[in-house]
Amino acid sequence: MAEPVRDPAAPSSAPAPAPAVRGGHESTPGGPVHELLAPRETALGGSTVVRRLLPSLGRRMVGAWCFVDHYGPDDIAEEPGMQVPPHPHMGLQTVSWLHQGEVLHRDSLGSLATVRPRELGLMTSGRAISHSEESPRPHARLLHGAQLWVALPDTHRHTAPAFEHHPDLPHVTAPGLDATVILGTLDTATSPGTTHTPLVGADLTLARGTHHRLPLEPDFEYAVLTMSGHTEVDGLRLDPGAMLYLGTGRPHLPLHAHTDATLLLLGGHPFEEKLVMWWNFIGRSGEEITQARNDWETGTRFGDVHGYDGPRLHAPALPDIPLKPRGRIR
Repeated sequence: MAEPVRDPAAPSSAPAPAPAVRGGHESTPGGPVHELLAPRETALGGSTVVRRLLPSLGRRMVGAWCFVDHYGPDDIAEEPGMQVPPHPHMGLQTVSWLHQGEVLHRDSLGSLATVRPRELGLMTSGRAISHSEESPRPHARLLHGAQLWVALPDTHRHTAPAFEHHPDLPHVTAPGLDATVILGTLDTATSPGTTHTPLVGADLTLARGTHHRLPLEPDFEYAVLTMSGHTEVDGLRLDPGAMLYLGTGRPHLPLHAHTDATLLLLGGHPFEEKLVMWWNFIGRSGEEITQARNDWETGTRFGDVHGYDGPRLHAPALPDIPLKPRGRIR
């Protein structure tokens, strides 16, 4: 999924995105915390409005997870639904995760896949890839899901691009709990999705009234996003759309469901490298970002997406400001 870019002819008070330096181990909490991350709404293709939770004004990364959009549930019966034209990525992985609806993925490798609820669509951009995402025609009435990015470490960010579609994922079960392991390992279950840093992503389905202590890795930092329902996470009530950053040092996480509920658990070793993230690119310097933008605009390096009915996205203008080093938090 792309960062939104407006039509240059359309009036807007929103400035072009500013490059930001993210990552670095030094600002990771040394123990458990409760930090509620406030979402900001952003229009994204067709009738889709997303709630951006990461990066936020207070926190930029959770392990290698560097981008989280939550959308829906939206009634798109009479709407086009998600329509994200071809756009580029480098230096990251994209994770498409659905609870309702379908997303048709096309990319410059020639991949064509329909990602459905609780199936993993994982794209590794490596040095360069482009893709599009759209609701199929015809499509289901409801659309509800999350789009996430994982930053690639320096040792893997120039790797060849790849796309994986995993319809069947492992589960961890307990009374009142069914956890689908999206990436990494939770308890004894490991996802088939390719990872390049120690991390975990899991979808937790809780039945009303469930109390559970979820085992965690104390060296990981974690965050939890409420996809639906009402829960208590480590004693703090969370409503739909809320994301709670939990810090490190937790051997387990107490969960209580007031209603039937679903949560996304994200975690990983704190990402020690500092990186520059701008639009749909992750690099290590402003010069890398400038070169990537030029390559996309001139039609080199990122390839072509065939089959999407419409033009590709153009990159926004780079801001005329120097990069200001920032860590994992602002």
